[in-house]
Amino acid sequence: MPLAWAASCLDLMPVPVLELSRGDDVGGWTITAANRACRAAGLDMAAAGPTMMAALLPHLDRLTWSNRLHCDFDWQMGDAIDCRYYRITIARGSPVERSNFLLTLIDQTSQHHTERSLRREMTSDSLTGLPNREGFGDLVEAVSDDRARYAVLVVDLARFGRINACLGSLAGDELLITVARRMKGALRARDTLARIGGDEFGILLTIDESRDEAAELGERIRRTLSAPFRLTDLEISVDCAVGIAFGADSDDPDDLIRHAQLATKRCKGTGRIETHQNHIFAEARSQFAMETALRHAIEQRRLRLAYQPICDLATGAIASFEALARWTDVDGTEHSPVSFIPVAEESGLIVPLGRWAIDEAARTLADWDRRSGGHCGARVAVNLSAIQMQRDIVAPVVGDALRRHGLTGDRFLLELTESAIVSDPDRVAQTMHALKALGCRLAMDDFGTGYSNLAYLQGLPIDILKIDRSFVTGMLADRDKVAIVRAILSLAQALGMQTTAEGVETIELSQTLAALGCTKGQGYFYARPLESDAAFAMLRASRPFTTPAISSAITATR
Repeated sequence: MPLAWAASCLDLMPVPVLELSRGDDVGGWTITAANRACRAAGLDMAAAGPTMMAALLPHLDRLTWSNRLHCDFDWQMGDAIDCRYYRITIARGSPVERSNFLLTLIDQTSQHHTERSLRREMTSDSLTGLPNREGFGDLVEAVSDDRARYAVLVVDLARFGRINACLGSLAGDELLITVARRMKGALRARDTLARIGGDEFGILLTIDESRDEAAELGERIRRTLSAPFRLTDLEISVDCAVGIAFGADSDDPDDLIRHAQLATKRCKGTGRIETHQNHIFAEARSQFAMETALRHAIEQRRLRLAYQPICDLATGAIASFEALARWTDVDGTEHSPVSFIPVAEESGLIVPLGRWAIDEAARTLADWDRRSGGHCGARVAVNLSAIQMQRDIVAPVVGDALRRHGLTGDRFLLELTESAIVSDPDRVAQTMHALKALGCRLAMDDFGTGYSNLAYLQGLPIDILKIDRSFVTGMLADRDKVAIVRAILSLAQALGMQTTAEGVETIELSQTLAALGCTKGQGYFYARPLESDAAFAMLRASRPFTTPAISSAITATR
C-alpha cells in the first residue's frame, strides 16, 4: 500500500509527520505512526495525542467527506509561557480515501515570536515604552464590543516645542519620560496610557459608574502635571489641554481618537477640559470642506472684490474704497467673509487669497483710471491679516502689483489690525517701512479693540487710525462711547494721524463725528459694499471727469 510505504519512510523526513487511521469498529481516529522528528518535538501519541486529536477531529471530518486532497490550518500547543505554533497539513492519496491520512507539522514558533516582536516594536513608543498611536488604536479596537464602558482622553502638553528647542532634545526626552511616569501614577490599574504623538498622550479609561469619571481624571492629570519639573538647573511648569470622547458616541476607533483630539484643540482655546460633541465635529468637517472649495476658488480666481466708499465727513466726497473679498461658490451659495476668512487664516490660504486681493484691487484701480481718462481720484484700501504679515513678503507683492498695473504707491492704502502688529512687532515694523518706501499709506484697522503698546505705536509709520464700529454704533446715546471716540481722536491728533470712523449709518453720526474732529467715515450711510462697476459709477457721479487735466488737478490736491 502506498501509505504503508510512506510510513516506512517517515523517519527520513526532517519535519514532524504523523499517520492517522480511522478504526472501523469505533469510527474514531488514532495516531498509528510518528517519525523521529515528531517524537523529538514531543508530538507523538504519548505526549500530544489527546490534545492534538481534539484539535484535528473537526478538520478530519470535513476533509473526509469532501473532494479535497488536503487541508491546512494553524495549531498551537502548550501554555502561554512555553507555547509552540505549528502549521498543519492533512493529506490523502485520493478523494475516495477516508481511512488513512498523513499529517505534516511545520514549526512556526520562531517566526511567530519574530512577528510578535516586530509588532511590539511597531506598536510601542521607543522612548517611554508606552503603546504608540497604532498600539493605542489596537487597544481601542479590542474593546469595541463593549465600547460604551470606555472613554478616550487625549492630553496635549503646552509649550513642549519651545522647551525642546531651548533646552535641547535630551531635556525634551527627559521631560516626556517624567510626564509619562507622573500620568501613569494618576491612572488606575485598569486604565491604559499611550504616547500617540510628539507631545500628545492618549488614555483608554474604563467607566465604572458615570461619564463624570473622565473629567475627574482629566483634572487629576492637570493637577499632577502642575508641579514643576526639574530639567538641568531649571524648574519648568507644564500645562496641558485635555479632550474627551466617549466610546458610545462612535463605532470607529480611529474616529474616537480623532474626536478626542478635536476636543483637545477646543480646550486650548477655552482653557477648560472639553468633551467631544457631534455638532462641533460636523462643523469642523464643514470647515474642511469649505477649505477645499476655497482653495479651488482661489486657484481658479472665482472670488471677487466689493468696494465700500470711505468719504470725507465734512464734504461727503469719496476719498477711497475699501476692497472686501466676496465668494460665491460653484453651487451659487454666497459665503460671508465672517465664515471663510477665518478658514483661510487657519489653513494658510490667506496668503494666496491676500495676494489675489492685492492684484485684483490694483487691476480694478487701473481699469478705473483707464475709463476715467486719467487718475480716477480715489485710492483703494486692502486689508492685510496677521497670518499674511507673518508668512508672506508683503512689500514685494504690493510692489509687483503696482508695477504690473502701472500704479504709484500712493494709490494703495494697506489696513492692518492691532493683532497683526503685536503678533510679530519687529517683522511687521520692517514690512510697514518697506510699504511706506513704496509710497503706500498705512491704516490701523479696528483701533481700540486690541492690545497695542502705545509707546510702540508711536514709532510705527501709521497714517490713519480707523475707529472700530463697536465704538461708533450707538454712540449718540452712550456717553462712554463718546468719551472713547474723543480720546482716540485726541491720540490721533497728537500722533499726527488722520482718523476714519467705521459703522457710520446716519447723518447725525456723520455730523457728530465731524464736529469731534474725525476726518473720514465709512458705513451704510454712504453705501454698502458695491460691485466694481457700481463703485465706479458712484465715484464718477460724485466727481465728474471731463478731462485728464481735471484728474491731474485732483491728484495734485490730494
